[in-house]
Amino acid sequence: MRTKAVAICATCFALLSAAVAQAHISLHPNTIPAGAFVTLNVRVPGEQAGAYSYKLAMLIPPGFTEIDTQNVPGWSVKETMRKLATPIQTDAGPVSEEVSQIAWTGDRSRLGRLENGQFIQFPLSIAMPNDIAGQTLAFKAVQYYSNGKRIHWIGPSSAEYPAPTINVTAKGGVIEDVAGGEAGPIPGEAATAQSAPASTPVSAGAVKSGGGASKGLGIVALIFGVLGLLAGIAGLMAARRSRAAV
Repeated sequence: MRTKAVAICATCFALLSAAVAQAHISLHPNTIPAGAFVTLNVRVPGEQAGAYSYKLAMLIPPGFTEIDTQNVPGWSVKETMRKLATPIQTDAGPVSEEVSQIAWTGDRSRLGRLENGQFIQFPLSIAMPNDIAGQTLAFKAVQYYSNGKRIHWIGPSSAEYPAPTINVTAKGGVIEDVAGGEAGPIPGEAATAQSAPASTPVSAGAVKSGGGASKGLGIVALIFGVLGLLAGIAGLMAARRSRAAV
């Protein structure tokens, strides 16, 4: 009985550890209408025991000619540009470059390192291109750790290290955080959903949250389930000992 109880406890602990350790790099919000202006938070976890993360290099999909970054204490940021084959005509004149990569590097002080079990957010102010409604954009990234490891967040949503993604919906829709894969919504799901009328303004009040809350509730429910199972096992073993003593 004791061996069986230990085996059940080990299984429960493995399930709980797997649920807690499934954090990936993600983008919030993850469902954005074409042409919308939005603050995009790049959420990065630290997941190496005994090491800290000190750099993230993220590739930017085509179409973003200008991205503003926010000052994050302890971290420096560098944008890399690429030349456009054909300049884009804008109200301010022709644009001949677009952003190809953004890299954040910590100064390795207390604020400039991402420890195991922590996360950090790097905000970006962006304007979604007007002509990409219905697409799922992948922001592939490489994460650097102090122990020499590099995690390549470049895979599909089913991979161990998926690239963070956002779905682009029709112009005039709402900005949302849609539950789905940890790295982003299920590709194409939100892009084909009903959008708000074009006259609906996109504002901070229109932002909805779903993915973080659902994940948190799921982990809490799993923890309570494990505790209940352990309590049941303890009660069963106590009852057996009581009968054996009679």
